[in-house]
Amino acid sequence: MSEIYDKNYDAIVIGAGHAGVEACLALARCGHKTLIVTLSLNSISFMPCNPSIGGTAKGHLVREIDALGGQMGLSADKNCLQLRMLNMGKGAAVQSLRSQTDKTTYHLYMKHVLEEEENLTILQAEVSDILTENGKVIGIKTTLNQTFYCKAIVVATGVYLNANIIIGDWNQKVGPNGFARATELTNSLIKLGIPTRRFKTGTPARIDKNSIDFSKMDIQNGDEKLYPFSFMTDGYIENKQPCYLTYTTEKTKEIILKNIDRSPLYNGSIHSVGPRYCPSIEDKIMRFKDKERHQIFIEPESSFTNEMYIQGMSSSMPFDVQIEMYHSVIGLENCKFMRYAYAIEYDCIDSLCLDNSLMVKHVPGLFLAGQLNGSSGYEEAAAQGIYAGINASQYIKNENPMVLTRDSSYIGVLIDDLVTKGTNEPYRMMTARAEHRLLLRQENADLRLTPIGRSVGLVKDDRWNRYQNKVEELEKIKTYIEKSISPKEYGPYFDSINENVPPNGITYKNMLKRSNVNAKNLMDYFDDLKQFNLRNLEEIETQIKYEGYLSKESTIIENNKKLENKLLPKDINYLKIDGLRLEARQKLDKIKPQNLGQASRISGVSPADITVLLVYLSKGLHE
Repeated sequence: MSEIYDKNYDAIVIGAGHAGVEACLALARCGHKTLIVTLSLNSISFMPCNPSIGGTAKGHLVREIDALGGQMGLSADKNCLQLRMLNMGKGAAVQSLRSQTDKTTYHLYMKHVLEEEENLTILQAEVSDILTENGKVIGIKTTLNQTFYCKAIVVATGVYLNANIIIGDWNQKVGPNGFARATELTNSLIKLGIPTRRFKTGTPARIDKNSIDFSKMDIQNGDEKLYPFSFMTDGYIENKQPCYLTYTTEKTKEIILKNIDRSPLYNGSIHSVGPRYCPSIEDKIMRFKDKERHQIFIEPESSFTNEMYIQGMSSSMPFDVQIEMYHSVIGLENCKFMRYAYAIEYDCIDSLCLDNSLMVKHVPGLFLAGQLNGSSGYEEAAAQGIYAGINASQYIKNENPMVLTRDSSYIGVLIDDLVTKGTNEPYRMMTARAEHRLLLRQENADLRLTPIGRSVGLVKDDRWNRYQNKVEELEKIKTYIEKSISPKEYGPYFDSINENVPPNGITYKNMLKRSNVNAKNLMDYFDDLKQFNLRNLEEIETQIKYEGYLSKESTIIENNKKLENKLLPKDINYLKIDGLRLEARQKLDKIKPQNLGQASRISGVSPADITVLLVYLSKGLHE
C-alpha cells in the first residue's frame, strides 16, 4: 500500500484537552513539526465540567501558564462571561482570579488557534499503541493501523482511558459528555511498565435557565476593573452575565439520606477513588450531617445556550432521585433537566513513575501530562501540558529540561508534589500547598517566569518587549518613590485618609508602608505619579508592604538550596546504604530523587535519613 499521508514528525501529542492543547502549542511554537491526535475534533479544549477558568490557586496557575508563553489565559480573556477576584478580603498571596467562561466559544476559539498554528497538524483518530525501539519512543499506531513516527510523545488523555459514566445503577462505556472513550491505549502503557490505577470524578446536572426562579436567589455579579489573566491582554474585561447563589434545604438532606443505598458511592457500585476537595452532594450530606444547608451556585454555560451549571450538586444518584433533590433546592422547585448529573471512572497512572520533567523515567522521550497523571482540574492539566511540551522540546533539542522549583512557581509545586509525593486521589492545587506563596503571587508571575519562557524559545518578541518595558518602569518607580514630599504637599492627602501628619518630609515609599495608603489613591492625589502604570505601582506597593516577610522567605529559600544543589547520582543503590531505614530505602529506590531537597520531601524519608545520605555523599561512597 502506498503511503499518501505525512507520517514523520518531531513530536506527537495524544489528546487535545487542556493539557494536550498547551503541549502541542508549546512544541509547535518552539519550532517543532508536531502532530496532535484527538478522539474527536469536537472535544478540543472542551469543558466537560464547570464552565470556568481559574479560582483559588488555579488563577495563579493560569497566570503562570501565560507568563511562560502559553495560551489558556489569552483564550479565557477572549471568552469571558464574568470575572471575579476571590479572597479579596485576604492578603495578596491568596487572591485568585476566576473567569466564568463561555464553554461553547472557548472550545471553538481554541480549535481555531490550533488550526492556524504553524508546524501543527490535527488528526481525529484513536491511538492504540506507543511504539518504542531500544527503550525509546519512536512513534504511535492508531486503530486504523496508521503509523506515525517521532522523537518525543506527550500523552495527555485526560479522563478518556476506558472511561465509564455512572448514573445510579445505569452505566455507559463512554467518555465525558458522551464523547467516545479510548479503549486500547491503557494496555500499551501497561506493556511499557507504567503503573495504572482507577480514579473517579463527577459533574452536576444542567438545568434549563427558563425553569429557574432567580428571584429567590442572591445575584452574584462580576467585579469591575480587574486585570485579565493574560499579561498580553490590554484593558479590563467586560462582565456579560451574572451568576446566582442559592442553598440546599432540610428536605434535600432528607431525600439523600432516604435514598443513600441507591448511591453508587455508598452501595459499592463505584470502587475508584474520587476527589476529596470536590465531593458530590450526597458525600457532603453524609460527611456533614449536622450542617443545615450547603451553598449552590448557578452559573451560565454559554451565551448560546440556556443550560445552567449547578455548582455544588455533583451526583451519581439515579435520575429520579436527582429530580427530587434538585427540586428541593431554593429556586429550583420547578427546574427542568437538560442533562443529568453523573460520575465518571477512568484509568490514570501513578505519577511516581515520572521524573521532574514529566518524562517516564524508564522510557526516554515519553512525557505524560494532565489528569492522566492523577490530577484534577483544567488549570492543573494545562500547567502540566505546557511543562511537558516545553520539556519534550528540550529533549528533542538534546538540551537540559526546564525544571521549575517549588520556590519559583505554583507549577513547580504541582510537578514536585506529583513526582515526589505522588497522589492517591485526584490532586487539586491549593494555595496551602505552596510554602512560599507570598513570593508566588499571581500578579508577579511574569517577573518570575517570562525569562524562563524566553530561554526555552516559547516567549516571542512581543511578549518579551512588554516584559522588558515593565521591568524598566519598575526600576524607575523604585527610584522615583524615594523622593521626599514636604508636609505642606502631603498634609491634605493624609487628612483625607485620616492619617496623622508627621512634622517632616516623607517619601512616597514610606507613605506606601502605611495601611491606609494604597497605590490607587496615592496616584489619584499626586499628579506626578500618573506618569507610571498603576499596575506597576501596585506591584511595588505589594513589595514594600510585605518587605520584611519577603526577606525572610528569601533567606529560607537560600538555605533550602543547599539541599537542592546536592545532586544524587542516578546509579545509587539505596537498598544497600547502611543507616537508612527500610521504608526510606524502598521509597528512595522507587522514586530515585535527583537531589537531597527532593529526597527530603518524599513521604517516609526522615531528617535522619537525609543525614545518612549527606554522610554517604561526603565520603564518596557512591563513586
